[in-house]
Amino acid sequence: MISKATIDTVFETARVEEVIGDFVQLKRAGSNFKGLSPFSDERSPSFMVSPAKGIWKDFSSGKGGNSVAFLMEHSHFTYPEAIRYLAKKYNIEIEETEQTDAEKANMDARESMYLVSEFAKDYFHKTLLNTEEGKAIGLSYFKERGFTLDAIEKFSLGYSPEAWDALTKEALGKGYKLEFLESTGLTIPREDRPFDRFKGRVMFPIQSMSGRILGFGGRILTNDKKAAKYLNSPESEIYHKSKVLYGIFQAKQSIAKLNNCFLVEGYTDVIQFNQAGIENVVASSGTALTPDQIRLINRLTRNITVLFDGDAAGLRASVRGIDLILEEGMNVKVCTFPDGEDPDSFAKKTPHDDLVAYLENNAKDFIQFKASLLMDEAKNDPIKKADLIRDMVGSISKIPDRIQREVYIQECSRIMDISEQVLISTLAQLIQKDATEVAKKQKQEQKPFEVHRNQNPKNTGYSGGDPEDPRFGPPEDYPGEPGYPSEPTTERVDVLYRLERKIIEILLLYGDKTEEFENVLMKTNDEGEIVNVSEMKSYKVFQRIYLSLQEDEVELANPLFRGIFNDLINYYLQNDRFSLEHYLMRLPAEYAQEVTDILMEDERLVMHNWEGQNIFPKSKQDTIGQNVTETILTLRWYLVGRIIEELKNSISPDKDNMESMMMIKDYNELTRAFSKKLGRVMSRF
Repeated sequence: MISKATIDTVFETARVEEVIGDFVQLKRAGSNFKGLSPFSDERSPSFMVSPAKGIWKDFSSGKGGNSVAFLMEHSHFTYPEAIRYLAKKYNIEIEETEQTDAEKANMDARESMYLVSEFAKDYFHKTLLNTEEGKAIGLSYFKERGFTLDAIEKFSLGYSPEAWDALTKEALGKGYKLEFLESTGLTIPREDRPFDRFKGRVMFPIQSMSGRILGFGGRILTNDKKAAKYLNSPESEIYHKSKVLYGIFQAKQSIAKLNNCFLVEGYTDVIQFNQAGIENVVASSGTALTPDQIRLINRLTRNITVLFDGDAAGLRASVRGIDLILEEGMNVKVCTFPDGEDPDSFAKKTPHDDLVAYLENNAKDFIQFKASLLMDEAKNDPIKKADLIRDMVGSISKIPDRIQREVYIQECSRIMDISEQVLISTLAQLIQKDATEVAKKQKQEQKPFEVHRNQNPKNTGYSGGDPEDPRFGPPEDYPGEPGYPSEPTTERVDVLYRLERKIIEILLLYGDKTEEFENVLMKTNDEGEIVNVSEMKSYKVFQRIYLSLQEDEVELANPLFRGIFNDLINYYLQNDRFSLEHYLMRLPAEYAQEVTDILMEDERLVMHNWEGQNIFPKSKQDTIGQNVTETILTLRWYLVGRIIEELKNSISPDKDNMESMMMIKDYNELTRAFSKKLGRVMSRF
């Protein structure tokens, strides 16, 4: 078990923008960073990272949190794994405490599959480098391919012995369970004796973007015609070949930095390019390119250069993947190598500078590539030429951006010597046809007479601003709690929900700051009359809020806010300094998610670029004291108003209502006093 001291050091050291920047291409947006959501398919960025607050928020999926929360959401790490990952990234030594039996037993099946895969990777690698068989067969093969020891280490290449159960026997001897060896596909079950799937093969570990071992590719070294040349791990709980790219772990930083990704077919292509000094390269591992693989690249860059060998038949088969890339809204270029060459062989014999120059000079736009590829076939045949043009317009129709489509139409018109108007008309027909098919499919899938009510009362659209600010649409009420209607409605603004959320926001942002507040005291003047005297006094913001609510004997009605409020007050009372990172680290999950949502609501405004439209909202920090006072006064006004409503409802024609009427009068005077202090007329919703 990792010690608390280590965990504290990790949280203090880790920079959220650096951690997430390894997985998502981030661009600066003021004091924050933004990028495309890694959790949903989107064209416009809705993912925001706040270095100052040490948190992130994905407005498309609603997820958010700190660095650890991101790793757990994105890479499916457990909490200890996320801490270990960050400790390794920042070279922090991990102090261990002894695990209890219960903690050991708590490791689930998925985690066990990762652990056994990591063990297998290490076993294959050590076998390659340290055994006679490994060095004589596996290492000799890699050296023949021109792989250096540095490359072998970088990609953790290995060798699986020829023996039937070498890995299985070693893993069982180390305490790993047979069921997880089988579920990962490392071991093939058989009644008399299980055996190794990859026996007698050189091994290529397949890693996730975060570096976890998902599966393996194994190449046979004998001329056995009955055995597949390459063998991959079977689909499992942790390995889905359509969702992974070989080399993405090693390439992610280079892809983000250079804003381009080279896409090849095989493992050796990736390794040779790395040895040649080009690291922003990944492979689809021999499978047809899938939308999931493209989206994986899209997290890091919107630019893909597809590298094909000179085989014409292979080119035509592979070109189908280009439309998928275009459909994801990405920019695609294509580079081919001379006949008889592939990325592996060409990179092996070409010096770095010459290779870079070749890629730059020979990368063609997809329109030029398709035209050059298919024009020879069309030649003087008008029917084939017409089919080629339709094919090119079909590719253009996949592009979601209208401006890009028009640019490509102009380019296609120039290359194919055909009128733009004809191409535009054909493009419109294709787009309309696609839209009709999508609408038809949606209609078929739609269930009739099915009405859904929003069951998430927290998702109110409230962004922590003034409860009466017209920018913020009316949220649904919080059902089933004291002070909230039992039926959800969008007809009225839930003032109480907004005010309570606002109190939490103020405590999080400014709770430990000292401000001047007005105190109203009752004193006797020279004439002996009791008068109200105003004086200014310094308070910590959290003290002022706590004392104000205590004075009115008010506790927050929303149970989630009430829990966070009590936790925050206790934290402030027990700690001299408020550290947001430390506070978030110790929060239970249900509180942490809500706290992140509240803290990042302001960043939603950044997404809309208000300043670019000459709209400059006033900084909340400029008016902290006023903000606190207005929020408390508005809460009092609301609660008194509720009392007035209850008194009105208690009035009955068959009883004496004088006392109730007098109380209503007094409370109405109190609400008018609140309105006067707030400097605006308050009206109930």
